[in-house]
Amino acid sequence: MEEQDYIQFEDYLFGNLTETEAKVFENKLNTNSAFAEAFQTYKNLSHYLSDKYGNETESVAFKENLNTISSKYFKEKMVVTEEKSNGKSFTFYKYAIAACVILMFGVFTFSQFSSPSYSDFNNYDAVSLTVRGENDDLLKTAESAFNSRDFASAEMAFAQLIQIDQNNVEFNLYSAISNIELDNYEKADDLLTDIANGNSVYKNKAIWYLALSKLKQNDELVCVDILKTIPEDADDYERAQKLLNKLD
Repeated sequence: MEEQDYIQFEDYLFGNLTETEAKVFENKLNTNSAFAEAFQTYKNLSHYLSDKYGNETESVAFKENLNTISSKYFKEKMVVTEEKSNGKSFTFYKYAIAACVILMFGVFTFSQFSSPSYSDFNNYDAVSLTVRGENDDLLKTAESAFNSRDFASAEMAFAQLIQIDQNNVEFNLYSAISNIELDNYEKADDLLTDIANGNSVYKNKAIWYLALSKLKQNDELVCVDILKTIPEDADDYERAQKLLNKLD
């Protein structure tokens, strides 16, 4: 799509087209599927941004970022179109157009403007349990179920393994994760808290998953407090900082 198309989208939405221009525009919507799809995306995006960033105080950083982008992609053309749009109550079209450009270049995503969710961060590494003789079958069941995200079966297997070896921190960790996925938060949090208060190699991992448990429970304040305790040398430190930035 050309920059002029986005300006036309905005003019149509604001009712700035003449009757003849509007009919031509609508005819193009009916006959050009790519044009119609781009217009629908633009319209949805405009409504989204207007609802979410209507407050000027809350949108300063967002608008500054899009100002930079619009300067890069429109430069002199944007100055001309802005002069033509002095009658509008605000220059929202400039930001919406810039956002559309970012969409076209694969840089802009709605996740930038939404609260982080548990599903954004529950990407687990594949479990590889050490074979321990007589429990081989149960270990393989737990491993296979967890890796295939069959958390109900995984939790059953890990619960049996914990009965055999209650002090195995690894079993307790994966049992806790499975319980988070099953929304059994109290059991998960108890297991993770015990691990986090210990000195095993899984200590920091448990803190990370405890934070994710709180995130899934929509307890963002506690989640933030927990994330801040994750040390810089932890494997999940960078992901913790990313989540912190989204929550702050």
